[in-house]
Amino acid sequence: MVDQKMLDILACPACDDRPPVRLEGDELICDKCGRAYPIRDDMPIMLIDEARLTREQPGGGG
Repeated sequence: MVDQKMLDILACPACDDRPPVRLEGDELICDKCGRAYPIRDDMPIMLIDEARLTREQPGGGG
């Protein structure tokens, strides 16, 4: 489980303004660009290449 203190400081690395991410299941979701970052062994993997897109990205996203 990701600690709340960590959640409070995590931000989407794909978006220029670094919006916060929210916990949903075993992923961290960016509501701005729609990327879902996996959590493996209780560690968020905040790498753009590891994220999956949860919706279509008009104009390339972020």
